[in-house]
Parts: sequence; C-alpha cells; structure tokens
Amino acid sequence: MSRFFLVLFALGAMVACTGPSNDNLDLADARFIVSPTLEIPFRETVAEVLTEEVEKRTSLKMGKSQNWEGATLIVLALQDDPEVYGVPLPVAEKRLKNEGYRILHGKHQGGDVLWVIGADPRGLLYGIGKLLRLAHMEEGRLRVPKDLDISSSPEYALRGHQFGYRNTANSWDAWSVEQFDQHFREQVLFGANSFENIPFQDPESSVHFKIDPREMEVRMSEICAKYDVDYWVWTPAPEDLSEDGAHEEGLRQQEAFYARCPKLNGVFVPGGDPGENHPSRLIPYLKDLSEVLKKYHPDAGIWVSLQGFDEEKTDYFFDYLKTTEPDWLKGLVNGPSSPPLEIERQRLPKKYQYRFYPDITHTVRCHYPVERWDQAFALTLGREPCNPQPEQYAKYFRRDVGYTDGFITYSDGSHDDVNKVIWSQLGWDSAQDLRQIVLEYCRFFFGREVAQEATEAIFALEDNWDGPILENGGIAETLALWQKLEEQYPALSDNWRWQQLVMRAYYDAYIKERLAYEKGLETKANAVLARAREIGAEQAMEEALEHLEKAQTELVAQDLKQKVFEYAEALFRSIGAQTSVPKYKARSAERGAVLDFIDHPLNNRWWLEDEFEKIKKLASEEEKLARLEFIRTYEFPGEGSFYDNVSSADAQHVISETDDAIDYLWENEGLSRKRLSTQLFQFSPVLVYDGLDAGSDYLIRVSGYGEALLRANGQRLKPTKYEKGFEQFKEFPLPKDLIKEGKLKITFDQPDEAHLNWRKQSRVTDVWLLKQ
Repeated sequence: MSRFFLVLFALGAMVACTGPSNDNLDLADARFIVSPTLEIPFRETVAEVLTEEVEKRTSLKMGKSQNWEGATLIVLALQDDPEVYGVPLPVAEKRLKNEGYRILHGKHQGGDVLWVIGADPRGLLYGIGKLLRLAHMEEGRLRVPKDLDISSSPEYALRGHQFGYRNTANSWDAWSVEQFDQHFREQVLFGANSFENIPFQDPESSVHFKIDPREMEVRMSEICAKYDVDYWVWTPAPEDLSEDGAHEEGLRQQEAFYARCPKLNGVFVPGGDPGENHPSRLIPYLKDLSEVLKKYHPDAGIWVSLQGFDEEKTDYFFDYLKTTEPDWLKGLVNGPSSPPLEIERQRLPKKYQYRFYPDITHTVRCHYPVERWDQAFALTLGREPCNPQPEQYAKYFRRDVGYTDGFITYSDGSHDDVNKVIWSQLGWDSAQDLRQIVLEYCRFFFGREVAQEATEAIFALEDNWDGPILENGGIAETLALWQKLEEQYPALSDNWRWQQLVMRAYYDAYIKERLAYEKGLETKANAVLARAREIGAEQAMEEALEHLEKAQTELVAQDLKQKVFEYAEALFRSIGAQTSVPKYKARSAERGAVLDFIDHPLNNRWWLEDEFEKIKKLASEEEKLARLEFIRTYEFPGEGSFYDNVSSADAQHVISETDDAIDYLWENEGLSRKRLSTQLFQFSPVLVYDGLDAGSDYLIRVSGYGEALLRANGQRLKPTKYEKGFEQFKEFPLPKDLIKEGKLKITFDQPDEAHLNWRKQSRVTDVWLLKQ
C-alpha cells in the first residue's frame, strides 16, 4: 500500500478512536467478577492476566468482587455457566465453538456490565486478549466502545510457535523463566494455543543460559499448564538408527524427559533435517517412542515430517500408512524440504491430522525468502534480522495453511515478533484486515497514542525491502517517521519490541547511504581502469584501489551507524539479543549477528583486490591490460549488448524469482571475497529480451557453477565454450533465425542432481547477451 493510503488509513482510524466520550464505556473504576466454576489455579490465572496487563498500561488496580453491587463490572464467565453469583448469562443465539469468546456490554440494576464469556477456559483467555487489544488504555484511564457485542471462534485448531531454549536462538538462551512466562502470555493474548520447545540442550552450550536447559524444559511445560495451552517438543531421532544401540538410546533419553515433564501434548520427530534415516528404520522407532510417551502422557501424540525424503522414501511412508493405519501416529508435519503441501494432504489418510511447520524467522536460505531483496541487505542484515513482513507472510499464510489443520511456526528468536502475531491472528481468522492486526499489536505493546503511526511505520519497514535499495525512496521516509516517533515517545526506549524496530530503520538507512557511496567509488575505479593504456596497468590498479579504499578511510553516515550500535546494546540489556559474535557471543555469524556485517563491502572491492594481485603476476603488459579491460566492462558489455546479475533486485531481463532463498551463497561465514554477482544465483533463471537486432549475430555467455542446459526460445543450444567452475564461462552462439521478431527468451533445464547437496548443484549467476 502506498504511503498516501497509509496516511488516509491512519487519519480515518484516529477519527474512529477519538469519538465523543459518551460513545465509550469507562472502566477505570470497574471491578471484576470471575465465575466460580473455573477451576483453581486457572481462576487465579485469568484474574492475574486481566489485572496485571491493565495495571501495566494504566496504573489502575482493578478490584475483584463476588457480588453485583457497583456501578461498573467486568464479568468473566464460561458459556455453560447457568449463572454467575445469581445472575444469569446473556442469552446467546448460538453456542461458541471451541476456544471461542463473546464480549458483550449489558446492564444490571442500572449499572454497566461488560461480559467476557469463553466457550471454555482457553476461550476466556482469548476473550480477555481481544478486550485488552481493543481497549483504550492510558495513565489512569481504561475505556472500550459502548454497546460491544463480539462473538468469535478460531478458524484453525492449531496455532503456535516454536521457542527453542538453545544457543542457536539469537536471544532466548538469555531469557529467564519470568520472561518466557510473560512472552507466552502475550502470545496467548494474540491467539496462540501451542508452544514448542527443543529439549536436550547441553548446559555448557551457551554462556547466556540463566538456568540449566533441563530445568527450563520443565518450567516451560509448567507455563503452558498455567495458561491452559499445549506444550510440544521438537526431538529428532538419532541421526543414524542403523548404528548399534542408537534406537534404544534414543528411547531412553526421551523417556527420561517425558517422566519429568508435567504437561506434554505433542512430540514432533523430523524425518530429516537432521538425519537421513530410511522410514523402514524410523517407523519402528516412532512406534516404540509412542509407547513410551503414553506411559507418562496418555493423551499426547507422535508427529513426524518427511523433510528431505526422496520419492522412494515418501512412497514407502504413505504405503505404510495406507496398509497399516497405525493408531500410534497422531499426525504428519509439513516443514521446509517436505513434499509439497497439496501432495501430502492428498495422500494422508483422513484419520491423521496435518500440521504446518513454516519458517517465519529467516530471510534467505529458508522456506519463505524475502522477495526481490537487494543483495546489500542480504550481505549485511543476513538471515535473522528484525523482519516484520505482514504483507508477505499473510500472502503465504493464505496460500499454504488451508491444506492443513493449523501450524506451529519455526522461529529462532525474538526478531520475528510481528510475524508471529500475524500468523496467530490469521490462524484465528484468515480474512482479518492486516492493518487492524498490526494496529492492535501497536496499541497493546506501545500504547493508544502512538499506535496509528507505529502501524504505518511497521508497514514502511516492510516496504524498505521491496526491490533495489537505490530506487527505494521510501527508506529515508521510513527513518524520518521512526525518528519522529523516537523523539515523541521516549518512554518506549526500554521496550524491546520498539528497540528492534527503530534499530532496523536506522540500519536500512545506513546501508542505503553506504551502497550509494561504495557504488560511486567502484564507478570511479572503473573510470581509472579505462585509462589503463595511457597510464599503465600498475598505476591504473594503484589509483583504482585508492578510490576503493575510501570506503574504509573516508566514512559516511556514521551517525546512523552509531544509533544502530546503541539500539543493539539496548536490546542485549533488555532481552539478551545477540547481534554480534565477538561482542555479544551470538551462536554464529548467521544467527542474527547484524553488527558484524554492517560494514561488509557493498561493491567488488575485495574481489578487485584479489584480481589485481593476480594481474600483477601476469607475464606481459598486454595481458595485464586485457584483463583490466575485461574487469572494467564485466557489467557493461557495450552498445547493443546486455548483462544481468540473475538474482539481483535490479536485474533488467530476469523474470524468474527463486523460491527457496538459497540464491545467496553463504561461504566463509558470510565473508566471501567472490565477485558480488557470483554470490547470487538461481538454479533455472528465465530471461526475456525484446527489440533485438534480427540481422545481427549474438553470443550468449553464462557464468555460474556446474551445468548450464540453455534453451533459446525453446531450442537447446550447443556451447562452443563450456567451463564449469565459479567465474568461468560457457558460450552459446545464437542462431539468427531464433530472433526473427527481435524477441528472445532464455531458459535453463535443470540437470538431475537430486542426489547432491544444494551447495554442489548447478546454478547460474551471470548472463550476457553479446552483440557480435
């Protein structure tokens, strides 16, 4: 949505929220009544959630009552309660479905009553969540719109998120029990009903652990019991079940955990990632595991995914289900690298449930890559930055989740907090308006006064990542908006959600400034190389390097960079966010260490430094000059010719988009010195050209790795050069009769390489169409 329409949305919403006071029900002096039919301790839990969350935002201390005397009451009840302390519940036209709620404004003896009615205990919590998200809360004031009458029940039965207390997560290993309790509560208030931990962590694996992970495994279970939500665990099988004793040792480890875990609802065993066990070995292990699980948690279920399964393994598994129909299996999970959702749904017998395990936490080399992401962001922000993407994740939710019975998302940190709420709320009602979801998020976590502008600012952060950075004029506007909010609402400076969003705005703006500057330096270096025949190869390289090295000696936008570091420090203090390996002891460079890449070269400086060293060793001046000329014209092949970095956001002729996000090569822990274009790739790109000279000869040049089975307008071409290494070249003469109308479509057949790891599979990085 354009900024213009966002502003209109904000203005309209502000009008709606600031109507006359007689349109609002004042709850500042309200007392609350809790139905006595709620069991202890859940009765205390709902009271705590309501009173504590209101007090945090208003300083109001809401009193509890067991009688109906008083001007204003909030009554928490269950739909099957015949009455609450002598007063019958309001008549309902139809029963609420499981976990549903009703919020209703009524009267009793002249006083106002706000009913929050749950279909069941969970539904009551979800009703409280909706009430808190709708309420206008500020210091000393608590109001809701009058004449409320909302009934709602969830669309999907399973709505959850993974929270692994392990060093791989970029913040959670630094959390206390109290932080997890509060965070799980907040997730429930936005509609989540399941939380998945990753047990069996080495107590020495993280310097950030507040308590032994074996204790946290149990405490998380207790938190889930407190809020009446489901507790799941992700527990891979032994990686090689064919090894002697592996099967038995896996069962022993699991049983010890089940025995000490007070609540457990689901055990998810990935079929692959990690491990490559054949289902003929995995299935007996799962069957035995289910028997162990039932000893301690009779209602819990075993779930498995087919991640990494080839066709033979997949057929074996579904044939087993069809012929055996085992009762020990609860359901199937679809995760990254599983067979397609529609295929699994079609082949899965109806007796089994089907859970989605989507990755909403990563940006590249993942399930849902950022679309049209500029390489400068991929190199610096990396795989786990703060990534609010309501539009993108809503699109994927609505495309994919309908095949399933619900989801527990894959997450590895607090950076994807907005995405979790988007999925939880769409899991409740997939037709919901996105901006209303984000508005409620901002109202609840940041306050009513800032909610409208903060909503706009979150959507603006997503817009920052749309397409080429240097063509995105909104990045500066986004920063200006967050700077305005930063100045106007200093009380939010200690709020970790606020901290990571503002930090992202500064980071994006800094990268744009650096990118423009460093691209300019490379342009100047190339201008020097154009004079190499005049001044000599050695002097040309020396002067070119002088320009390139200004990126390190004549710095730009350091005020923006400083703000990023200040917010990173604040995030470490507030939630233990590990944005650097050396400074904050992040697990690895790929795990949210955005500070370590903030000054990563955004031009080809490293590659040029290495190339110049190679050129200096060439035997003759002519060889040196020829190589310098090739480097200078690498991306600029001349009039009538074309060049495309196939996965770059600004590629002119590429119409394909990678769908697996491994188009950013990760090597040397993100510090590859290869040419930038070599670090991008697609397996089978599609390029389209128009207006070509039908009377001219053309040559197609391709760089990449491995094979390149190229077709021009559907016809497979034969190469005259066929080198398979990085930064080597394949060349294909283009017959004139294929471009009679001046149009050309280049495609690539994929070779049969399913047996290879993706890093070893063939890919395309650069394509030239050279007019001869």
